[in-house]
Amino acid sequence: MIDRRTLLLGGGALLAGLGAGGGAAAAAFASRRIAVTVRGSGRDVLLIPGLASGPGIWNGVVSGVAGYRWHLIHVRGFAGLAAEDNASGAVVQPVADEIARYVRAQGLERPALVGHSMGGTLAMMLALKGIGGRVMVVDMLPAGAAMVGGTAGGMGYLADQLGQYFTGTKAGRAYLAQIVAQAPGAKGSDPGVIAGALRDLANVDLGPQLARLPGPLEVIYAVGSDAAQAKEIGARFRAAYAPSKDARLVPMGPSGHVVMADQPARFQAALRAFLMR
Repeated sequence: MIDRRTLLLGGGALLAGLGAGGGAAAAAFASRRIAVTVRGSGRDVLLIPGLASGPGIWNGVVSGVAGYRWHLIHVRGFAGLAAEDNASGAVVQPVADEIARYVRAQGLERPALVGHSMGGTLAMMLALKGIGGRVMVVDMLPAGAAMVGGTAGGMGYLADQLGQYFTGTKAGRAYLAQIVAQAPGAKGSDPGVIAGALRDLANVDLGPQLARLPGPLEVIYAVGSDAAQAKEIGARFRAAYAPSKDARLVPMGPSGHVVMADQPARFQAALRAFLMR
């Protein structure tokens, strides 16, 4: 799993995205943490991209699944947006708070929450705070550190050290900038914001709180063509989400981390079914 889920080293798959998507800006909402565009009409669904990705990662979903009003979240500092308040300090919790403020400001009533990777973490955090209804998590475990086989305590310490290296040393900044330049979809992402988000994710473990999720939870997770590895990945996801008795886990493959791009037809069909249930 480490080869395609390298949160702490900024692996290209985790940084995948397609840039910012078009659409109308959310009415009367300004934030120094996020930007939001709205496309389509119908029931409200928030689409939250992952680490370093912009809302363009959802382009296929928006064009392929009709009948919904999509609220596309863009974290500042990722995929071309200036970092503003995400430039220093914590990233993940303040971004979750800003998405919650957006939902309240727009008067959205229990919108569905769909999040990829880090966006899945944000979606679960929001649901646990009573923001939104049903949740779909795309290829993310409840504990960010578990994506690389660690625990929130041990990997969190390592992430703190890496964060200091990436942002506090010339060599670290150069190395992270090189990763950003080479990874698909990470173009225009701020290395400091990425490092801060990695540090935060490595310290997040939502597993003990999953039983409190108020609505349906569906987890799409990527598997490759190797049967043994797929079995191992499945066991890890089932164990991680076991506290949520109603969680529905769906393997999808062969796919890398960005399931929406690797299996667009199957993912869109799964999303339609999820939103209609």
